[in-house]
Parts: sequence; C-alpha cells; structure tokens
Amino acid sequence: MSPLFDEQFLAFQSALAGRYSLERELGRGGMGIVYLAREVRLDRPVAIKLLPPSAHAAGLKERFLREARTAAKLSHPHVIPIYAVEEIDPFVFFAMAYVEGKTLGARVRQQGPLPPSEAARMLREVAWALAYAHEQGIIHRDVKPDNILLEDATGRALVADFGIAGLVRDAATLDGSEVIGTPEFMSPEQALGDMIDHRSDLYSLGAVAFFALSGRLPFEGPTSTAVLAKQVSPAAAPPLTAVAPGVPRRLAQIVDQCLAKDRQQRPQSAGRLGEQLSRNLEQRKDLPVALRAFVKHDGRLDGPGVLVYPFIVQPLSLIPAAYFGALAGFLSFGTLMAVVPSAILIGRARRLLKSGFEHVDLDVAFKTEIERGREERAFTAGHKPAVLERLFRLGAITSFTAGAGSLAVAILAPGYDAAWFSAAGTFLSVGLFTGLGNLIMLQRRRDVDSEFWGKLWTGRIGRWLFGIARTFLPRGTHTSAMTHRPTELVIAMAADQLFADLPKDTRKGLAELPDVVARLEADARRMRARLEEIQDTDLDGPIPTGPGDAGRVITALRRERDQIQNRLADTVAALETIRLSLLHLHAGKISVGSLTTDLSRAREIAADVDRLMEGKREVEILLKKSTAERARTV
Repeated sequence: MSPLFDEQFLAFQSALAGRYSLERELGRGGMGIVYLAREVRLDRPVAIKLLPPSAHAAGLKERFLREARTAAKLSHPHVIPIYAVEEIDPFVFFAMAYVEGKTLGARVRQQGPLPPSEAARMLREVAWALAYAHEQGIIHRDVKPDNILLEDATGRALVADFGIAGLVRDAATLDGSEVIGTPEFMSPEQALGDMIDHRSDLYSLGAVAFFALSGRLPFEGPTSTAVLAKQVSPAAAPPLTAVAPGVPRRLAQIVDQCLAKDRQQRPQSAGRLGEQLSRNLEQRKDLPVALRAFVKHDGRLDGPGVLVYPFIVQPLSLIPAAYFGALAGFLSFGTLMAVVPSAILIGRARRLLKSGFEHVDLDVAFKTEIERGREERAFTAGHKPAVLERLFRLGAITSFTAGAGSLAVAILAPGYDAAWFSAAGTFLSVGLFTGLGNLIMLQRRRDVDSEFWGKLWTGRIGRWLFGIARTFLPRGTHTSAMTHRPTELVIAMAADQLFADLPKDTRKGLAELPDVVARLEADARRMRARLEEIQDTDLDGPIPTGPGDAGRVITALRRERDQIQNRLADTVAALETIRLSLLHLHAGKISVGSLTTDLSRAREIAADVDRLMEGKREVEILLKKSTAERARTV
C-alpha cells in the first residue's frame, strides 16, 4: 500500500468523515504525524497533527492534549493558530492553520544560508512570537528551524509546535525535570534537566540564528549525547563571524549574546531581543533614488564608451605629435584622457547637487551599496576565495615578481638586455592576464567596482569634482538637507552657509568659526559611532555576578553610554547655539564679540569630548581581556 494511504491514514479518515477530508501526509516526527486536510464545514485547508496511537501507552496522551490546548490559547500574527483540539477514540489530534511555505530548516538545507537582512527580519518575528507566548506564561522548549515556517506569499515567519511547551503556573520558572527538545538547539540548563525560564528559548533562537546565517550548527557531534555534552560544557560556541564573515558585526553580536552559556549574559527578554533586531534593521535604510542612481550608475565610468574612447583619442594625439614632436603627442593624449572623463563626472556631480544632495552624502550612500552588495555576493559566491581565484592570485604575484626581476637584470646586465627584456615582457603579460582573472574572480565576492568609485568620490578627487560642479550651479541654487543626514551634520552645513554669506571683514573676525564647527560635527559623529558599537549590548538587565569581568564590562559600558549621550546632547546644542548666533548676527541683533564667546564655550565642550573618547580605552581593555578569556575556553 502506498505510504500516503496506509492503514492508519484510512482508519483516521474514517473517524474524521464528515468533518475533515485528509489529502496527504505532510511530515512526521517524535510528537506526531501531520496531514494536509480540508475542514468540511468551513471549506478551508488545515493541517492536522495526530498523536500516533502507539504512543498512548507511553503517557503522552494527556500531555499532548494539555499542551495542545495551552497552545490553542495563543493568538499572534507569527504563531500558527490552532483551531481545535479533539479526541475521537482511538485518535488524539489537533487542527491548525495550513500555511503554504517551507520550514526554515528546509530553506537553508536547499538554498543555503539566509542573507543577513532576511535573517534579521525572520529572527525579529520569531522573537515577537516568543515574547507574546512568554507573557502568557508559555515557554516553547523546542525552538528549532523545523518549527519555524516561512510563508511563500509574504516571507512571514510563523512559529509552530508549542506541543511540548509547558505552562508556567508560578511567576518564576518551569520545573524542568524532563529533558525534552532537540539536542542541537537545546539550552545548557534544559539539557541538564535544571529549572528553565524564557531565556532558554532565547538560547535556542540563537542557535537557530547561527544555523540560518551560516548553514552550520554551533555545536555538532556524532551522537545526540555528544552534542548535549558540548551544550552543557563551559566552552562557548564559536563566534558567528568566524564561520560567516559576511554577517554584519552588530547582528553577529546579537547572535553570540543569545548563545551565552550563562543565562544572565543573554538578552533578558524576547521583547528586548526584538528591539535589538529592529535597531539593526532600521540602520539599513533604503537610499533616496538620486543617491542610489549615482552610486550605481552616474558616479562611474563603466559604459561601452570607456573601451572605445582610448581608440578615438589615440589618432587625435598623432596630429600634435606630427607637428610638435612625440612629447606634444603624449601630452595631448594624457590631457584628452583626463579632461573629457572629468568633465562628464563634474556634470553628474552638478546634477546630484541640483537634486538637493551634497558631497558629504556620498559616504553613507557608497557604504550602504557596498554592504548590500556584500550580502548578495556572500549568498551566491560564499565568503572564501575559490580555488581558481587563489591560482590566479598566485600566478599574478609570481609572474609580476619574475617580470620585475627580469627587467632589473636587463637594465643592470649589459649584453643580455634583449633576452631579458623579452622574458620580462612575457612574464608581465602573463601577470597582466592572471591579475585580470583574479580581479574578475574577486569581483564575484566583493564589489571591487563600488569600492574603487567610493574611495574616489569620498576622497580629495571627489571633493575637487564637487567643488568645480558647484561653480556651474545656477545663481541662488541651494542644496536642501535630506532626512537621512545626522542632525549635527545638518546644523553644521547650515552654519557653514550662514558664515559664507557674512561680509568679508566679519568673516575675518570669526576666522576660527569653520574649524570649531567642523570639530564639533566630527566629535558628534565619533560619539554616534561609539554609541552604535555599544547600543546592541543588553545594558539594562541585571549585572552578571561571579567569576570573570562580565559585570565590570556591563558597568563600564553603562557609564560610558550615559556620558556619551550627555556629551552628544551638549555638542549638538553648541552647534545649534552657533547657528542661532549667526542668524542673530545676520539680523544685527548681536555683535561679533558675543559669537566669539559662544565659540570659546564650544571649544571647551570639544575638549571634554576628547577626554571622554580617550576614556573608552578602559572599556576596550576589559572587552579584549574578556574576549581572550572566552577564546581560551573554546
């Protein structure tokens, strides 16, 4: 008989006749068999989970019914709803919503690791579902990739199978006398049979995240016992970045924190974990269309004309060479190769300026594009260089080295110059070919093109091109501050514009103002960067106690965070004071002397910021020491 329609299938269908129509088996596991069916009365597809009759004698029947009814109380967009929990002798089952999609486990096994942005969204949705369940007093106890369903139509993540979850009847913890769960995703306390709480689910979610982002498990072994032994050992899981280098640092830190063996060092709630993941996703904003077009197309010279242009310039440069000599020809060729492309880039910079953007916007734009490209390339080409890329690199290095050596011998050894020049030409040709091959292979893993143009546009050449482009703007054209710019940058740009509009003699009396404004803006940028480094650390939970420096690190980070937030507010306020004073100066309400006093106060604030940023070394030393101790235990 076909396994799709075995005797149990037929007997179960007979018991359900008139209420549900079974179509086929979807899967089976330790806690039951899942069938796809249609509910007759409401004419809708459902998934029915059946507890095998053979398991009734093992005492699972009561637990199955109790915990299925508990799970049926949950109503959340990211929890698969249970419609009914029933017993029709000898069958015990529950009917739940049928979701068209595949499990996270199947998705990773078939297509490889998820892109970081997709994984972060999935993890946030699961964290939301767990936070809701924990508020109802329910701990899942079996969070794993095969219990997370990804809906085909929307990509939404839904948590399934609270079938072995326990109802927390007191306000503290769950009696974990039974070891239930999946070894590869089980928390240390659950594996030991100790009392567990909601943070056990967060450890399991960390293991799920590790698998989703790397395609590997944090702990592996030949048997379940071997895996459990690693789960309960003091040795930490390998850092996620060690096995998946393309994962953004902040997201990797969140996953590593979830996998802490000490539950006190994990996020202290699923809701707080969801907030951390939300901040990680919010930092990855889409670029405005003008900037996106510039970093992808307009800011580059990569069209077919780039290949044709040298062949047009070369015959043109022969004209001055014929009349004025070879030097004039070379100078003409170089001038034409530089001037026309520069003019094209200046025109494109002018168009971006007219759209309301400034040169300072390009840094964020190129970084965003490179980060997004890194994710896509990591998904398709992996993180490590392929064998062919390594061979090309080795060939390029060897050939260029041999070519340089041959050229040196040709110059320094008279009488052998022809042979050595020939050898140098051969080696350098091979080096050029293999170097080009290495570059092509490298481009599969890294967006080398965007990295090159990003460095060009954000560096001195880019500032020079934008400076020239600005002179060609129509009179009265002003760029407008865009919402993605940091507040301090917007204020500093406004202050610079107000300063530039002052009479020349007044500007001489305030010659130091642009430097003070630039320093305050740079200080604010440094402090925001430092806050981003520490904002994903869970600093609001209880301070860990016991051996190690974890408690000292948390205390030091809290103190540093509070100090930086206060100084950031002071720095932005100083910038705002300078801007308002410039406005009053334009209106004739204050004198240059009053503004000079504001600048003196601003310099004092900048000096305080320097001392504060120097003080972060204490925390960094503690973090390095803690990381080194953790590495020694692995």
